[in-house]
This record gives sequence, structure tokens and C-alpha cells, in this order.
Amino acid sequence: MGRVVLVTGVARDLGRRFAHQLAAAPAVDRVIGVDVQPPRGDLGAVSFVRADIRNPVIAKVIMREQVDTVVHMSVLPSSGSAGRTTAKELNVIGTMQLLAACQQSPHLEHFVLKSSTAVYGSSNRDPAMFTEGMAAKRIGGFGFVKDVNEVEGYVRGFARRRPDVRVTTLRTANALGPGLNTPTTAYFRLPVIPTVLGFDPRIQFLNDTDLLDVIEHATLSDVGGTFNIAGDGVLMLSQAIRRLGRPALPLPGFAVGPLGSAMRQARVADFSREQVAFLAYGRGVDTTRMREVLGFHPSRTTEQAFAEFAASLEPGIVSEKRVRAAETAIVGALGGRGSQVPAGAIGEGEHRG
Repeated sequence: MGRVVLVTGVARDLGRRFAHQLAAAPAVDRVIGVDVQPPRGDLGAVSFVRADIRNPVIAKVIMREQVDTVVHMSVLPSSGSAGRTTAKELNVIGTMQLLAACQQSPHLEHFVLKSSTAVYGSSNRDPAMFTEGMAAKRIGGFGFVKDVNEVEGYVRGFARRRPDVRVTTLRTANALGPGLNTPTTAYFRLPVIPTVLGFDPRIQFLNDTDLLDVIEHATLSDVGGTFNIAGDGVLMLSQAIRRLGRPALPLPGFAVGPLGSAMRQARVADFSREQVAFLAYGRGVDTTRMREVLGFHPSRTTEQAFAEFAASLEPGIVSEKRVRAAETAIVGALGGRGSQVPAGAIGEGEHRG
């Protein structure tokens, strides 16, 4: 008899695509997709259940369907227009209720958490590469970094209470793909890309198909534990921007936050405080355990994943007139503090009049 898998977060593109892909695996009998809203795309053979994991009713779904594997994909870096309070409820309270439901189930054998390398945060005290045994040097009391640390803490507690359940935590790097809509992809789609003046962070990426494949691999394997997941190698932010052919706008650190707030309110891009820290300090993770213990090898390196994403975008070469207009709009978004931004500061890309 094959596995019965429950997947959370299927209203979002990645969750829907993963559930659809998993349902085709020979080792899987049934996939139950759960979310508060129905998915927009095709679910194929996936059975959709409209349910809120923040509600104890999720326990009834797990028990009724005799679920033996849960894949938790609804820990999200952004809630879009829903607000920070709703994001925290979905991430932290939702995970607590889901784990409480799993605790009650005698059928459960495997719990998979799609976490994030954001668990390590970003600061000037970071090591060159984080291994899975390291913790964030500076977590802070806000945002997704705090959420994902709390979520992982609850999952570790569940693993101690249910040693009979195999627990796998995947700390994934920022995923890139033509159809993805994330804070990272929104940032790189900007016609003019703000950076933190004086910083050029190292970044890692994961192709979106590799992301789906590694979650499937972890779901169907008998290996538990915590794993960093990223494409091989790193890119400097300046290299990524040049390869897009888009101009960069270096801003003082104090100015990036107000700009991010203005962009978030305009629903252009979603800049949070932790993302601003990431744009200054970046992050690198060691993926030795991914290859040697989990047995997964991404098909694309960080550089290749970014190249595929860049190829899906419109050409980044812009006219000088458009660059000046973008600069004016950005300075205006800073509410007058743009006097600190030197005229003609936009650079790093190609300009054609």
C-alpha cells in the first residue's frame, strides 16, 4: 500500500505544483491538499480539502484520511496584503495547530517541513557558510526570521514527543522560477534595483523545479534530520544585477527601509526589515549534508538557476529617460530624505538614450 500524504499551502503556486507532482509518484496512493482558499491551477489527482490549519478541525482531516505523511509548505515569508499579524498567525499558530493534530494521529509516520535558510538571519557576525548545527547570530524580535525560528522550535519539540515519527526539515535557499511570485523574484523584476550602499552580499539560489524535486525526494525517502538546500556556488548581488541588465540604485541603509515600505504599500515589491539586512550582509549555507546524507543533488547551480530566471524576464536595458524617472519616483517615495541620494546614483546596468 502506498503513502497517504497531506500537503499544506496548496493555494499558492509552489504548494499546488508540488502536490500535483507528488500525486504522480508510484509510491503514493493519495495526496490531500489543504488550504483556506482553493488553488487557481490544476491539481490533477489531488483531493482538495478547504480547511484552515489554525483551526483544530485539521486534526479531523488527518485522522479521517488516515494520513501517514504530512508535508508542511505554508510557512511563508510574506502575507501580501494580509498584514504582518496574519502572517505570524499562519506561520506560527498554524504550525502549532498542525503539530497538535499530528500528535494525536496514530497513523503518522513522517513529517516534512519546508523551512528556509532565513532561519540563520543576516548580520555582520555571520560565518562564511552556515552548517545545520549553527544558529542565527542575531535573530531579532520581528519578521519572518523570528517566525521560522519559532516554527522549527515547535517541530523539534514535536520530534521529541513523537520519536516514532520521522521528521525532515528542509532549509531552502531563495527559489527562482519564471512563474514564481516571491519577494525575491519581485525584487529582481524591478526596473531599477535598490541596493545598500557599500555592501555587496553573497547570495544563493535554488531553481524552482529543484525545490519541488528535493521536497519529493525527502518525502519519499527514509532519511530524517535537518538539511540546507541550495544550488552549488554563490553569486554576488552586483553580479546578479549586471546579468539582468538592470540599473542599480545604491542607497544608504537608513533609506532602504522607507523605500521598502513605500513599495510594499504600492504592492510593487515586499521589502521587510530582514530583507534589508539580507541585501546588506547576504547569506551562505553549506550543503554537504544535502548531498551526502539526504542524497539529493540539484540539477542547477546557483548561477544556472539565476540565469534561467533572468532569461525569462524582459530585457533590462532601459533608456536614460526611464532611469531618471525611476530615480525621481524612488526619491519621492523616501519622503524628502532623497536629498541624501546623489544625483545620477543609479548604476551597474546599461543605459541607452
